[in-house]
Amino acid sequence: MLRAAGVGVGDEVVVPAFGNVEVAEAVTLAGALPVFADIDPVTYCLDPVAVEAAVTPRTAAVVVVHRFGRGADLARLHAIGQRYGLLVLEQGESEAPYDEIAQRRERAAYLDAKLKGVRTPDGGDGHTYQQYVVRVPGNGRPDRDAFALALRAKGVECRAPVKTPVHRLPEFRRCVSLPETELAADETLTLPVDASLTKREMQRIVSACNALGGLLQPAF
Repeated sequence: MLRAAGVGVGDEVVVPAFGNVEVAEAVTLAGALPVFADIDPVTYCLDPVAVEAAVTPRTAAVVVVHRFGRGADLARLHAIGQRYGLLVLEQGESEAPYDEIAQRRERAAYLDAKLKGVRTPDGGDGHTYQQYVVRVPGNGRPDRDAFALALRAKGVECRAPVKTPVHRLPEFRRCVSLPETELAADETLTLPVDASLTKREMQRIVSACNALGGLLQPAF
């Protein structure tokens, strides 16, 4: 898509660092330079304010990546594109059937109501919960990784959705300030909300998480 739009050598393309490396690689393959902008801490998608701050006379495009079933602020991002004459491309997520999304939302609502000691996701703007991402705040006590290790020991599948932001990888290392990206990479953890999960399994997830409440100060 970048090549088809004429993006190439000498151009810059604004991309998120919180996510998969493939987007930055695609920009490089087109001959352009990926420029990393920070994310919105609620949606984990590109922050329009950060995107606008990253725009230079060489900027040709912005690649917007929707994350975890939550959409980016496309209205504001397209407005920035129009203001500066930029191409705005989207990378979406695979769409699940409606009934599966409804079941995921039901399980997410259950976790929202029951979990303690972690910060639950904001469910606004039609969240489809492709992944249920909580925050495990670091406070001088065992952090997200210790929390995840303890959960796995109790039989709960969980993982860090983004272990290393792209701007920290050797081939894309940049001296750039992305505080929300860094914080999200350190704090986020995905918990199961699969449509196949039974009520007993959901209760086990909550029980395992809440039993670790002593590791954390309250999230709020």
